[in-house]
Amino acid sequence: MLEKFFHLHSRGTNTRTEVIAGITTFLTAAYIIFVHPAILGQAGMDKGALTTVTCLVACLATLIIALWANAPLMMAPGMGLNAFFTYTLVLGEGLPWQTALGVVFLSGVFFLILTLLGLRERIVRAIPTSLRLATSVGIGLFIAFIGLQNLGLVVKSEAVLVQLGRISPAVLVGLGGLLLIALLEILKVRGSILIAILATAGLGMLLGLSPLPEKVVSLPPSIAPLAFQLDIIAALNISLWSSIFSFMFVDLFDSLGTMLAVCREAGMVDREGNIPGLPRMLNADALATVGGALLGTSTTTAYIESASGVAEGGRTGLTSVVTALLFLAAAFFTPLIAAVPAYATAPALVVVGFFMMRGIGQLDFYNFEEGVPAFLTFLLMPLTYSIATGLAFGFLSYVALKILRGKFRECDPFLYGAALFSLVSLIF
Repeated sequence: MLEKFFHLHSRGTNTRTEVIAGITTFLTAAYIIFVHPAILGQAGMDKGALTTVTCLVACLATLIIALWANAPLMMAPGMGLNAFFTYTLVLGEGLPWQTALGVVFLSGVFFLILTLLGLRERIVRAIPTSLRLATSVGIGLFIAFIGLQNLGLVVKSEAVLVQLGRISPAVLVGLGGLLLIALLEILKVRGSILIAILATAGLGMLLGLSPLPEKVVSLPPSIAPLAFQLDIIAALNISLWSSIFSFMFVDLFDSLGTMLAVCREAGMVDREGNIPGLPRMLNADALATVGGALLGTSTTTAYIESASGVAEGGRTGLTSVVTALLFLAAAFFTPLIAAVPAYATAPALVVVGFFMMRGIGQLDFYNFEEGVPAFLTFLLMPLTYSIATGLAFGFLSYVALKILRGKFRECDPFLYGAALFSLVSLIF
């Protein structure tokens, strides 16, 4: 039955290999179960319900892409966009989290429309490589900055905006967790972030810095405090259009880039180098974001950690089915997850930020036409606490420099539209 459904033999794999690959992917990406509720919980959302929703959305979204596209891909609420949700929309602009969920829902709907119309890849080709790289770098800086704040290493200052915080025992334990992740990555240990989170939390509990969990296993908390609580009408306000666009834009490149990289690594390409199942994967991604918003979480996206399962031999959707079931099982360990303190999850944010910044070496800062817009894009994201602001200045400066240089034809019509949209959003 498994052979008939997943075509294991034709993909050069077997059940045992797919199971091992699925477990590997889960261990590599399971940190999201701890980190995501910690971030969205600061928006005033029920943390217990968030843990259940995170596991449930990761399970359902991964199953969709496994069974519909037969791909060894994992999906879950995306890093970066969850920070944008909490720190920019809710804490920064003062939106109720219900309205912010409405923004996510609308971005998913528009995303789905673009995918069904076949415009998604067309839009990707219209955006300069420099701005795409800068977006990832900026989000990486943003996430790392938040991680350092959650750790307590960077704190607010009335004189100089931010400064070094007090080096408390909790900060020292968190810094130890950061070093542990780095060491495990150097040694190429799978699940380094998850291991470090658990080890750091355990050490903190032994030192009396945080309480021990009352129990380890329980029934998952109800999702009722979050499910179907989104406010779509409020999210239609014109002032939020740029935020809808930002969610859609970032997910556009994040998911598509991940899918292309992982599927090529898995050998899922035809003779022309195309990925036959890509349209289904893109549709699954858009549906996952819409469904995730309904259940009560920020944008769902494909995870590059899927590559770890592919490296272990995963080649079909069976890999993803195993990963999905493990995420579902994780929901029953909510008491343990809820006991993990901020200083244990903060190092994970810093390291994920580091991963996302790797593309900075590909930016040409000697070319002012490309370098200045890229610089403004990634610099303004953490400094303004807004992915949308960084994108807006990146689009505007790129188009303005091309116009001033008389290189009108080097900008795609979509890029002109994005720049105009950015200008309007900044004004209003």
